[in-house]
Amino acid sequence: MVGHATVLIQAAGRNLLVDPVWSERASPVSWAGPRRVTQPGIAFEKLPPIDAVLLTHNHYDHLDIHSLQRLWDQHRHRIVAPLGNDTVVARKAPGIKVETRDWGEMIDLGSGLIVWLHPANHWSARGTGDRRHALWCGFVVETRAGRVYVAGDTGYGNGQIFRDLATRHPPIDLAILPIGAYEPRWFMKNQHVDPSEAVQIMLDCHAPQALGVHWGTFSLTDESRMAPKEALQRELARRQVPEASFIALEPGDIWSASNSGEQNS
Repeated sequence: MVGHATVLIQAAGRNLLVDPVWSERASPVSWAGPRRVTQPGIAFEKLPPIDAVLLTHNHYDHLDIHSLQRLWDQHRHRIVAPLGNDTVVARKAPGIKVETRDWGEMIDLGSGLIVWLHPANHWSARGTGDRRHALWCGFVVETRAGRVYVAGDTGYGNGQIFRDLATRHPPIDLAILPIGAYEPRWFMKNQHVDPSEAVQIMLDCHAPQALGVHWGTFSLTDESRMAPKEALQRELARRQVPEASFIALEPGDIWSASNSGEQNS
């Protein structure tokens, strides 16, 4: 866990970064906007060679041009994103190549690594005049070591997209799900799940293990910093789901399938 929605996935000898943000603020400017309250779990200089970057959508807490440029300069990795986000990146960093696909489409990254784009209940915008001009998504990452679902930002809706996931991409071995930025519910419900809905997503897609992200790094909404983790633990207890099967990751935490249900800092 690097922080917020940024995670490093290491599987079958490949290194993938999701929504890389190392900047101090999740904002279009460096002098204002939500400031990071935790340091990245991995220093940028300590990253292993990156094979691919997955971008779920273009909100500033997920698509950070400065971090993307630093990565591109160092690794020249492939970048996968939903439709329209190549244009978003090209406006600020025209030298970076972004490969885009629609929901339901895939990109073969070679060596048994395939990435599918899956729907999410969300939206996109970088400013006031481009709302929904680029697509948003979750990802299903197929590797020789197993299958990982990265939900990205999403509301729950009627839950059909998560039940469809279980049908189209069985089995899901690990689900990386958002648990934060959900208050007030009257405003956030359609775009961000709360911890109870995140547990339902894990159950809907039949994932035996889930990891909670999108909390505790940037103060974006009304709940307190630790509220998502505490609410997740209460919901797991209420449903009698083992606490170790859904872990709220903090920056620097490492989860490994070899010691499933455990984590190390």
